[in-house]
Amino acid sequence: MMDFESKVISREVSELLWDMEKTVGTAESCTGGRIAEAIMSVPGASKYFKGGVISYVNEIKESLLGVDPQVLEEQTAVCEEVAKEMVFGACKILNTDYAISATGIAGPTGGSKDIPVGTIWLACGNAERVVTVKVEEDHGRDINLAIATNRAMQLFLDYLKGETVAEVNE
Repeated sequence: MMDFESKVISREVSELLWDMEKTVGTAESCTGGRIAEAIMSVPGASKYFKGGVISYVNEIKESLLGVDPQVLEEQTAVCEEVAKEMVFGACKILNTDYAISATGIAGPTGGSKDIPVGTIWLACGNAERVVTVKVEEDHGRDINLAIATNRAMQLFLDYLKGETVAEVNE
């Protein structure tokens, strides 16, 4: 069930993409399609949302999204670099202007001393510019995923607002 805050964010994202005539796709690991769901909750999303990849295992991150296997081996799937590469890969294979990605450990197990449960890297952007944010609190699996989804949508909204300002200033 989507909360009110994410509905508001989704609507704002919708209006910006609609006005800009740009498209978006998603590449999600731990969030399992929740970001795509948030985008699609707005009627008319088919004009700008092209699709998403749920790359739950490294094999799919590598084969479908083109994430560097060496990065996965050295830094694990839960790192900023993987989140960025997932954005690049999604833009490429979904042929979109922008993409949003998420990779992390939702819990309740799977964490380590270095990467505790609740660590989720979010990224969004295009081939030229990607922004990231790290979520680090553990409130239990369901809340972790809800927070990550909201933060990802907010990150993308802020990114799009920056893009529209840049267009006006050019």
